[in-house]
Amino acid sequence: MDFELKHNYHIAVPTAFDEKEEVNSSATIEHILYLQEQGIHSVLMCGTTGEQHSMTLQEKMSLLEAVEKENRWHRDFEILFGVASIRQKEAVELTKYINDLQTVSGILLGFPPYVLPNQAELKGYIESILQVTEKPVILYNNPRRIGVDADAELLNEVFRHSNVIGIKEAGDPQKILQFDVSQKQPFYIYAGGEADLAEKVALGYHRLSSVGGNLYPNEIKEWFDRLLAGATEEFEFAKGLAEKLADSPIDRLKMEITKKEQIDMGRARQPLGNQ
Repeated sequence: MDFELKHNYHIAVPTAFDEKEEVNSSATIEHILYLQEQGIHSVLMCGTTGEQHSMTLQEKMSLLEAVEKENRWHRDFEILFGVASIRQKEAVELTKYINDLQTVSGILLGFPPYVLPNQAELKGYIESILQVTEKPVILYNNPRRIGVDADAELLNEVFRHSNVIGIKEAGDPQKILQFDVSQKQPFYIYAGGEADLAEKVALGYHRLSSVGGNLYPNEIKEWFDRLLAGATEEFEFAKGLAEKLADSPIDRLKMEITKKEQIDMGRARQPLGNQ
């Protein structure tokens, strides 16, 4: 089975909510379609922006149902979907649901927040999900957000599973130097966001999961491609991006998307946006 994902750059899109903080699937999809029309070939839903942890299993499935019914996706467009839950049972159920969808190309497998599983428990969580999907899986290690850091020994063990094709490592960038992926070709190492990207590329990160791409989709891709080719310059729009997303990044991001695209993304779920 082919577990390859073609595109080295995806945009981590926020989920739109209405004034009652209910999921607005149509606005979420319209924003993704806007990015598609700008020439973007891959997006990540329900990952990175953190909103998935405020969403119920049913909300995620309803959003996926709307994505599956949409008929405007280009043939080569890749949709990745984040799977993570404080309850392993719900993560497994969501993964089973995604496995039967034609529109979802791969899974970003995040770890349970707050509960602090040990390494053995974390391995069991990961493997329970790998067992129920035939989709390509990218692991997502983000200790600052989740509270637990998957160590290199554990990650090297689960890398042996055939459908684990990469990792988004948001912890210590140097950890990737301990990865044993010599038998995994291709194997993708994603940077999470634009911070310190030149340094990460120099270490061996060669794919990008971008939040800033929601506002500067092609500009960030072009900059990333230059970094991969050996350039070291800063992102030209970095200062403006930082200013736009200051204070409350997700809330500000949605406001900027709404202003730029005339698509009502709503606001972040409270307490975010309490200003």
